[in-house]
Amino acid sequence: MAQTSTNPVIKSNLADFKVGVDNVIFSVDTQANRLLVLLVKRKDNPFLGSWSLPGTLVRIGESLEDAAYRILAERIRVNNLYLEQLYTFGTLGRDPRESHNSFGVRYLSVSYFALVRLEEAELITHDISTTAWHPVKKVPQLAFDHNQILEYGYQRLRNKLEYSPIAFEVLPEVFTLNDIYQLYSTILGENFADYSNFRARLLKMGILADTGAKVSRGAGRPASLYRFDAEAFAPLKDKPLVFI
Repeated sequence: MAQTSTNPVIKSNLADFKVGVDNVIFSVDTQANRLLVLLVKRKDNPFLGSWSLPGTLVRIGESLEDAAYRILAERIRVNNLYLEQLYTFGTLGRDPRESHNSFGVRYLSVSYFALVRLEEAELITHDISTTAWHPVKKVPQLAFDHNQILEYGYQRLRNKLEYSPIAFEVLPEVFTLNDIYQLYSTILGENFADYSNFRARLLKMGILADTGAKVSRGAGRPASLYRFDAEAFAPLKDKPLVFI
């Protein structure tokens, strides 16, 4: 006679999820040689009154990318803003609303990052007490795990400088070699490379077009003005380049 199993059926307890996006938007203050990040002050709990990255929960029928652009459109105006997906953060307990009395809802954050030109980035609000650029080196304790997200974004930015022309997206249309060097040193640190070696390597790549014009700044010799040559770079974009 066949025996009937008495083992109980084990069912998985599946969590309910809410998904948000958080944006790490960097810019460079070339006048003061500072790397900046855009922060906003929270108007709701949890972390009411704390600084955080610009973020939002994803709405019904909304893509992650659309949500990321939506929250930025409420904070900043900038031409040709390019957002790149960074990472998904979902550590248990990253949001206080995940406590036992919150119906077991988990909160995931899909983060994005970008580097924008400071001179062209217009803040929607002029109230710097609620939306402002902060020097990355002086960022306060942020809400949720946003310090961790910021650090991850900073590492991505540093890495991209080594193999992509992202730096030229925040330079003026024409620039000097020293302008490029100052941008790299601001983000990577003053000791990242010797100026002469950096200059020689960059010119050897053949992705800069000499405009023939020069500019005088201070007492030194006039400096040549260059333009980034996107066509010259195109054949190189899939190759493991090292800019620095």
